[in-house]
Amino acid sequence: MIAIAIDDEPKALDIVRVFAEKVPFLELKATFQDAFEALDFLQKEAVDLIFLDIKMPDISGLEFLKILSNPPLVIFTTAYAEHAVQSYDFDAIDYLLKPFALSRFLKACTKANEVLKIRSGATQDESKRELVLNSGPTPTALESIFVKNSYEQVRVMLDDILYLEAGGNYVVFVTKQQKIASRMTMSEAKNLLPKERFVRIHRSYIVAKDKIERFDRYEVCIQNQLIPIGANYSTSHLK
Repeated sequence: MIAIAIDDEPKALDIVRVFAEKVPFLELKATFQDAFEALDFLQKEAVDLIFLDIKMPDISGLEFLKILSNPPLVIFTTAYAEHAVQSYDFDAIDYLLKPFALSRFLKACTKANEVLKIRSGATQDESKRELVLNSGPTPTALESIFVKNSYEQVRVMLDDILYLEAGGNYVVFVTKQQKIASRMTMSEAKNLLPKERFVRIHRSYIVAKDKIERFDRYEVCIQNQLIPIGANYSTSHLK
């Protein structure tokens, strides 16, 4: 996993550099005190992960991330806990509050590496689908997704998902074990899920087809929970 670090404090960069050397799957390719130098580097080099300070003199880490058209994974670093709330709106892997320990740094890196593997696997599966052209063995199906809960990415097994429910600016993933609220739209949530296993039945609900116990034209039942079917949604894809 190739990474860079951006922070206006040299000591903070030194800590990231020392910690990165202890993570076997991480290569810290460059560090930058100047965010604009980092921007120039990113236009020429591909990286998987950025360790990004939020409070910097010329441009904040949040503003820097907005500039990138296709940003890599990001782990925010800051000495100010109140910035955690601001980072929720970005698809950050983690949020490290300075001073952080090696164990906490390693945990964040491990999360990033897992997400990278999932994304890489999904890309490889798409390539396989194009190559087989509907002949030969079916590629391995996606078994899990990562869902952003606050500033953490939580792995959710697809087989555990019962249904999704929209509420305000959040979508709640209702699983067999728990409920996970993630700040996203229903369209974004739908794009995370394989369409052959999940179907939208209402502007506020997406259900797992194999968890449906019974249904009629007005509602479906999943584990004794009645979920309405919207007037503009068809029941033809529920079987």
